[in-house]
Amino acid sequence: MKATVTGATGFLGAHVARLLDERGDELRVVYRNPAKLDLLAGIEFKRSKADALDFEAMRKALRGSDVLFHAAGYVGSSPAELVWDMNARAPRVAVEAAAAEGVGRVVITSTISAVGTASNGPADETTHYPENWLGLLYPDSKRQGEREALEAGERLGIEVVVVNPGYVLGVPVDRSQPGETSTQTVGNYLRGRLPAVIDAPMNFVDVSDVAAGHLLAAERGRPGERYILGGENRTWPCFIDRLGDISEVHHPVFVLPGEVAVAARVRETLALPGLISAQGYELMAQDWRFSSAKAERELGFSARPLDETLGATIEWYLDLIESGAFEGEVGSRLATVSSVLGMAHQLRLLTGLRVAQALTRRQLIAGL
Repeated sequence: MKATVTGATGFLGAHVARLLDERGDELRVVYRNPAKLDLLAGIEFKRSKADALDFEAMRKALRGSDVLFHAAGYVGSSPAELVWDMNARAPRVAVEAAAAEGVGRVVITSTISAVGTASNGPADETTHYPENWLGLLYPDSKRQGEREALEAGERLGIEVVVVNPGYVLGVPVDRSQPGETSTQTVGNYLRGRLPAVIDAPMNFVDVSDVAAGHLLAAERGRPGERYILGGENRTWPCFIDRLGDISEVHHPVFVLPGEVAVAARVRETLALPGLISAQGYELMAQDWRFSSAKAERELGFSARPLDETLGATIEWYLDLIESGAFEGEVGSRLATVSSVLGMAHQLRLLTGLRVAQALTRRQLIAGL
């Protein structure tokens, strides 16, 4: 099998590339920054330099391929133009280029948030996504990317399958790297740089399982369908408590109510400074519980226990800390607030929170 991967220098894409190489596929990696190819050390691949938005360059990169794994994307909410270009436009370009070169199948990497939010139980592939969008740039852009890729596939007669990973954790292919957005949550907690989380649920999954799910989608996925590749549903406070228990590293982390997202919107409207963007608060405040039953049934997908993933992620990050990987790192407002919170804990100034938790019947602090 001749396989091409975009986004292979990213956290998830590198794992997809590794599995393809281990399987014996003839692998081609599409890249923009040649320096990042060092992250794929130990993986045998051919290379093609191309911008994911450049149709002609993508055609050249895909020439002779049997399958494309389009894992390129942009996680975040700023700058908005880049988010929309990479998440909403690039998937269509990828499908159109693949069709022009006779590539048989394209697997598009989306996200669970592009499926929609849960209501009376975990969301699945049939969950309704608002016609007027969620009003959150990242999931809205990924949802549009799905739509355009699937429409292009139907229009051009090419098989397109979408996969929707949960919140991806685990160890990168290159263990010397400090990780990306999702794993940095673990790292920030272990380093005492995570001041707060919101009391809302999320679906957590191992990067190795998601990568394996991509290969299963390429082999068994039905054209025009999407498949949720998730693991365990846990609330953020529960997740932080497990981090503390497994790592035996305990830092106080405030548990904020979901309503804080509304306050963040008001703050941004008034142009007042804050720790993170209102979009960041709103993303964490949603009900992101999901079921992977369809992927399990149709693809044979499975996910390992969350504690196993956390154990591996923690071990890797503690090794990074011990090696001095973060020495000399510039501080941040989040780190400053976390430091003050840690000092308050040492001085036993947070004792009253335990009493307040009992009175309010709501968790106010995690990690201890």
